[in-house]
Amino acid sequence: MKKYMLLLLSLCYAFMPAMANEPEMPVLSKSDANIIGHVLDKNTKEHLSYITVVLKGTTIGTVTDATGHYFLKNLPEGIFTLEVAAVGYKTARREVTLKKGKTLEEDFEIEEDAVALDGVVISANRNETTRRTAPTLVNVIELKMFEMTNSTNLSQGLNFQPGVRVETNCQNCGFQQVRINGLDGPYTQILLDSRPIFSALSGVYGLEQIPASMIERVEVMRGGGSALFGSSAIAGTINIITKEPIRNSGQLSHTISFIGRNGKPDRNTALNASLVTDDHKAGLYIFGQNRHCDGYDHDRDGYTELPKLKNQTLGFRSYLKTGTYSKLTFEYHHIEEFRRGGDMPDRPPHEANIAEQLEHAIDGGGLKFDLFSPDEKHRLAVFASGQNTSRDSYYGTGQNPNAYGKTTDLIFMGGAQYVYNFDRLLFMPSSLTTGVEYNRNNLKDNMWGYNRHTHQIVNIGSAFLQNEWKDEKWGILVGARLDKHNMIDRMIVSPRANLRYNPTAYINLRLSYSSGFRAPQAFDEDLHIESVGGTVSMIERDPNLKEERSHSFSASADIYHRFGAFQANFLVEGFYTRLSDVFVIDKTGENKDGIIIKERTNGSGANVMGLTLDSKLACLSLWQLQAGLTLQRSRYDEPEQWSETAPAEKKIFRTPDIYGYFTATYSPVKPLSIALSGTYTGAMPVQHLAGYIPEDIVVKTPKFFDMGLKVTYDIKVYKSATLQFHAGVQNVFDAYQDDFDRGKNRDSGYIYGPSLPKSYYAGLKISY
Repeated sequence: MKKYMLLLLSLCYAFMPAMANEPEMPVLSKSDANIIGHVLDKNTKEHLSYITVVLKGTTIGTVTDATGHYFLKNLPEGIFTLEVAAVGYKTARREVTLKKGKTLEEDFEIEEDAVALDGVVISANRNETTRRTAPTLVNVIELKMFEMTNSTNLSQGLNFQPGVRVETNCQNCGFQQVRINGLDGPYTQILLDSRPIFSALSGVYGLEQIPASMIERVEVMRGGGSALFGSSAIAGTINIITKEPIRNSGQLSHTISFIGRNGKPDRNTALNASLVTDDHKAGLYIFGQNRHCDGYDHDRDGYTELPKLKNQTLGFRSYLKTGTYSKLTFEYHHIEEFRRGGDMPDRPPHEANIAEQLEHAIDGGGLKFDLFSPDEKHRLAVFASGQNTSRDSYYGTGQNPNAYGKTTDLIFMGGAQYVYNFDRLLFMPSSLTTGVEYNRNNLKDNMWGYNRHTHQIVNIGSAFLQNEWKDEKWGILVGARLDKHNMIDRMIVSPRANLRYNPTAYINLRLSYSSGFRAPQAFDEDLHIESVGGTVSMIERDPNLKEERSHSFSASADIYHRFGAFQANFLVEGFYTRLSDVFVIDKTGENKDGIIIKERTNGSGANVMGLTLDSKLACLSLWQLQAGLTLQRSRYDEPEQWSETAPAEKKIFRTPDIYGYFTATYSPVKPLSIALSGTYTGAMPVQHLAGYIPEDIVVKTPKFFDMGLKVTYDIKVYKSATLQFHAGVQNVFDAYQDDFDRGKNRDSGYIYGPSLPKSYYAGLKISY
């Protein structure tokens, strides 16, 4: 870890000149084309600091200074669109004509936008577009949501989105999955800056390993997305957009939580700094996070329900504007994690009755080059990303000295994308997007004590093409993607079609069709081993397993309204997904070593359908309320036999018919903020395997309402430096599972409900 810290410190020193005080306004040259101006809040008339100001179609941009003023110099001649944008405000644009030797004064007044109508998203069509005109629904989790819900990593923040639910699947190691519209974690494609570098191995614990400090926003797109992003994007897509530097700033925070009845500490420290050159042609964002959490034993039987965790993350994202119309972006992250669950956590794992111990070392990053023409008609992106994961593991029961394992996983992807914007194609303006990608994944998994040896190489060559006709009233998108997967004999074609109609500027009606597929390869569950009844359980794949296909349909109405100081947004969406050759897991018995074997096979098919409601109401920055509810039905075509002794089940496990969330903030005075948040999970069927109990059964879980409270107070300590104190309670009503198995014969997969019991936390943050 020291060498990574040294690397980041060296990068900081390289950018030290950018951290100097802002220079005085330079004398304007008569031969220059320049723009000066200020940005005000339309309601309060206050000057707004650190607002982004850009010339659209170029890499030229800046931010307003501490007094709300900006200055753009040495600009090219011509007609451009000047754009002013910031999170929480409506985007403002105006056309400007730049001439040699002329200086324009362009002042803006922008108004608050609590529902983020003009927020930019990428996941809808692989290009930057506003949420208002996106061809399909994209929900955005901003950094503010992570802060108000005390979410220190990706998994915690994802709970507060419609149709999304994160659950824990193992008492020993804390293995988590995200479910979109009720489907299992492997049905969701997780992207980092639009690149699919989360492999089967990194998906096992990846949700907790991504710290909030590296996230700018998370885009969630429900429904099949294989036409855009390839295999596994069946339930939806989660696109993690990392932070890009926009101004010189820094932040240091520390939070300590006390978990459950025994008050086990969870300590989290985060640091980030943003460094930008005076001309905004280069920037560097550095982030780091350190987390140390003790194991938690809820029922005090000597076996953990939450694992012991030590997690360290370091990384950066940087850019270099190589010209007026070109830009190079680079991202790198290094993650080290230790986790241990079971009993005797301070002893070597092979001395424990049950132990799951894992040590991860992850290195990943990406490189992207953007080039576009002055008239904005052409845009070319060339990109490459990769991630290497090394895991040392121990999954054992009964003091087994042979249960150690080693897993390595290297994933690489590269490609290019080209966009051409037509002034008019047939009947309206359109954007044509085409591209090619290549993905390679080399996985080696060795569990010597269980004679499990996996060497899987996945090669996928892809090409995609789509055209989107779009104006302010209509949007029509048709496209398809071709994937040649080395584990599938034929080419996979994934089409999509979207229709958007805006009868008014504040009503969006959408119809969508998309398709998806999952290849017959190893998934995250296959690389995890559960302890059940004093032995272990593993998943094997049927040699004749074939790909799973999906067809998704959705219809939605997204309505916005502003009345005085109030803004409201209401969304209703109906969805239906048809799964054919659905992957199911059957319990086939025990092998000669007494290991419980489950087999992944193709089932008859399944249908998932439902209705999502989401609403938001805000009164400027005084208070905001957001809530969502999902009603759904998930059923196999025929009852699936999951156990040798229990009856077959037609309902898909771990899918409640009702679940939802809410968040609320209130700021009576500017330094003080009070936030409430919560999730509701309805009853659902869960498998409970024999061991602690005499035979396999299906348990219907109780309903859970998990509510949190957070209070923050900001103090201005020096010029632009702010000190924040915060404290709160998670799971106020202690809505937590109370029927865990006890002792060494427990089923470690029998866990459901909220991820944490009632917990208290407090912390501070300094920003400048």
